[in-house]
Amino acid sequence: MLKRTSRTTNRVSKRPAPPSVPYEPRLIASLKDPHEAAAYLEAAIEDGDQGVLMLALRHVAQAQGGVAAVARKSKLTREATYRMLSAGGNPELKSLTAVLAATGLQLSVKPLERRQRKAA
Repeated sequence: MLKRTSRTTNRVSKRPAPPSVPYEPRLIASLKDPHEAAAYLEAAIEDGDQGVLMLALRHVAQAQGGVAAVARKSKLTREATYRMLSAGGNPELKSLTAVLAATGLQLSVKPLERRQRKAA
């Protein structure tokens, strides 16, 4: 049976819709570049949601050989690293910096950009 593609016209689709393409393989490939990974994590931090940051860290870890490999490099247990990088993860600063170092990144701080006020 052919599927109707529009309510306003009588056009009928003769071919099935293409399957959706997963985004993660392409994302993981792009995160192998340290500059891309840093920008990705910075955007996750700016989002302000800790779950988003943990997911972003997990993506970066997957790009750097997998969570288990990052756990070995950071001298953390694999289980603790998976738990830390879960959506509900709440890592200590020491663990966070160890994982970042294992992925070739570091934590840094910069001043907030202040908006200039218009002179009255």
